[in-house]
Amino acid sequence: MRGGFHGSTPPPDEGGGAHASFRATMRTLLPYLWEYRGRAALALVSLVLAKVANVGVPLVLKDIVDALNGKAHALVVVPVALLTAYGILRVSNALFGELRDVVFARVTRRAVRRAALRVFKHLHALPLQFHLGRQTGAVARDIERGSRGIAMLLNFFVFNIAPTLVEIALVTSILLVKFRPIFTITTIGTLLVYVAFTLIVTEWRTVFRRFMNDMDSRANSQAVDSLLNYETVKYFGNEEYEVGRYDAFLEKWENAAVRNQVSLAFLNVGQSLIIAAGATMLMVLAAQGVANHTMSLGDLVLVNAFLIQLYTPLHFLGFVYREIRHALVDMDRMFSLLKEPLTVADKPDAPALAVTEGRVRFEHVGFFYHPERPLLTDIDFEIPPRSTVAIVGPSGAGKSTLVRLLVRLYDPTAGRVTIDGQDLRDITQKSLRHILGVVPQEPVLFNDTLYANIAYGRPDAPRTEVEEAARLAHLDSFVRSLPDGYQTRVGERGLKLSGGEKQRVAIARALLKDPRVLLFDEATSALDAASERVVQEGLALLAPNRSTLVIAHRLATIQHADQILVMVGGRIVERGRHRDLVTAGGAYAHLWTLQQETPHPALAEPNNLKPAQPLPQQ
Repeated sequence: MRGGFHGSTPPPDEGGGAHASFRATMRTLLPYLWEYRGRAALALVSLVLAKVANVGVPLVLKDIVDALNGKAHALVVVPVALLTAYGILRVSNALFGELRDVVFARVTRRAVRRAALRVFKHLHALPLQFHLGRQTGAVARDIERGSRGIAMLLNFFVFNIAPTLVEIALVTSILLVKFRPIFTITTIGTLLVYVAFTLIVTEWRTVFRRFMNDMDSRANSQAVDSLLNYETVKYFGNEEYEVGRYDAFLEKWENAAVRNQVSLAFLNVGQSLIIAAGATMLMVLAAQGVANHTMSLGDLVLVNAFLIQLYTPLHFLGFVYREIRHALVDMDRMFSLLKEPLTVADKPDAPALAVTEGRVRFEHVGFFYHPERPLLTDIDFEIPPRSTVAIVGPSGAGKSTLVRLLVRLYDPTAGRVTIDGQDLRDITQKSLRHILGVVPQEPVLFNDTLYANIAYGRPDAPRTEVEEAARLAHLDSFVRSLPDGYQTRVGERGLKLSGGEKQRVAIARALLKDPRVLLFDEATSALDAASERVVQEGLALLAPNRSTLVIAHRLATIQHADQILVMVGGRIVERGRHRDLVTAGGAYAHLWTLQQETPHPALAEPNNLKPAQPLPQQ
């Protein structure tokens, strides 16, 4: 599934599932709001006060118009209090509105921060199998849009939905008290028709938005995947092929975006017609009242002012509702990542690993992704303290899987892995990885400085220790040759460095960490002879007084191991020291002979190796 598009997050279910999704999303969000419940309450109080002031402005304006109507020198007799009240209400509306914004800003930003942090932490806790089946670009885009959706949802609710609802309640109450019931009935009827139309059309349009999001994520994933593999694209001259794949998703996104825009125009026109009809009916009623002398000119101005105050945000409310639906879709995609199960997790109250000797043992370990395809079967061996155990065998024999089990990226499906008698499943992962040092076959560096990549082994280490680790790994002369020295940026995944330079950075990291157990996963298999010699010197610095597991292709690099295990098809078929295995004439001897005759180790990986004799009991 790696490199495909099946791993991108699927859109939420349509129909009834959307309402359940909304409730689940809101339940996930509420704990973040509860942290600042005092601020949220103060923001809501400010909101209500701002709307009370806003609704009070037309009432005062009505009294001013009535006082001025028909009086030549009305400016003299208009109560000064009305004009003062008008000014105070205007200022109060702006003042309480700004207070609401300031108070609620911390609530919004903290909710976004907490939610994004929770998802990011959960992603790091998910098993390796999850990350092998997902595209990083799609997941990153889901988090980005989901975080933006949280801020949008909260802001729209506090700054648009809640104020509009408060204003609608106040205006309809005033209309009901001051005028005939037909005014209130017309206002409420218009609102209900408007809301129903908006809900129905927006639900229909949501399908286009979700498809747009899906195509956007897939296009982004394709772009990220292609750029991360820039060199491979160049090697095969597939620039046009990559552009074509990217454009295929952009074309689908474009078509969905056009349908989305057309449906938006239909929605806007329908909303405008409903509002225009309701407003016209109210103004006709008000004009009749003035003509019949049952309403004053000030009442006409009051109704008109209420219409402007009410329908202007109501028209915007349609846009707000659409954006909130989109935000909920984006948030649901992000929060759906939290539903991914933690198949490798610490037990409740798990203790830290207590290291006494550093004795590592695999006890009849089995492992599979699918029961019909076992990767490891009955793996049983021990790495005594201060000794080196090497594992060799053809590609696909399960060698690297042993490293992943020891680091606890996976848990065995049979047997157990222990350090000093403690099952790795019973202790905390943090304490386990604290005592492990891994030098992988292909170290992947962060797009940061050389110094930051070395210091990653122990981020709180003083600079002197970081530079000493680089010197021991034979990196210091290379660093001195660079114009920016340790501040040189290594590029995406360290692409600006050679294989040997990246390996030495990995060794410097491990030296800085000073682990009790070392894991070398084919750390020199991709290097030339000169680079391998330098890297081997660095590895030799790490191994003394540590329990060491070496995965190797080149048998010459592990001749001095205390024990060598030969794996074929997920099983150990031979074990012993180098000299004894060569003399035995079995699978190891066959590999050794091939590597003496073949200049490239990749040719020395036959898949038909068989043990020459029964294994000695350990």
